[in-house]
Formats: sequence, structure tokens, C-alpha cells
Amino acid sequence: MGAVASCIVGVFNSIGACLLGIVHIVGSICSGIVNGIVGLFEVLVTCLTCGYCGRRKGGTGTGSRRIRRSRV
Repeated sequence: MGAVASCIVGVFNSIGACLLGIVHIVGSICSGIVNGIVGLFEVLVTCLTCGYCGRRKGGTGTGSRRIRRSRV
């Protein structure tokens, strides 16, 4: 009788672990989708507030530049 009860407990434990795994997968997928949407909004807000879209990083480009001259 103990073996039958142990088998039933094992079956329920495995079913519970499977269901928790499915819930974890669904949660991870939802989290990834939400993080992607937040990233898109972050790029959009950065573009609209700072005007960063399409410009080079690192200044305006009018600063001093090093000119290489040949040593001939």
C-alpha cells in the first residue's frame, strides 16, 4: 500500500513541476515582450526629447582635430 501512495505522490509532484515550468515559460515570454516594448518607448522618448536620432555620438564635430603631416 505504501508503494502505491508513493507512486501517486510522485505523479502529482511531476505534474506540479510540469505546470510550474509552463507558468515560468509563459512569464518569461511576457517579460521579454514587455522589455522589448519598454525599449522601443525608451528609444522613441530619447529621440523626441534630445534629438539624438541620426546624429553621431561624441560632440558636434567642430572641435579641434589632429592633422597628420608627412615627415618627408
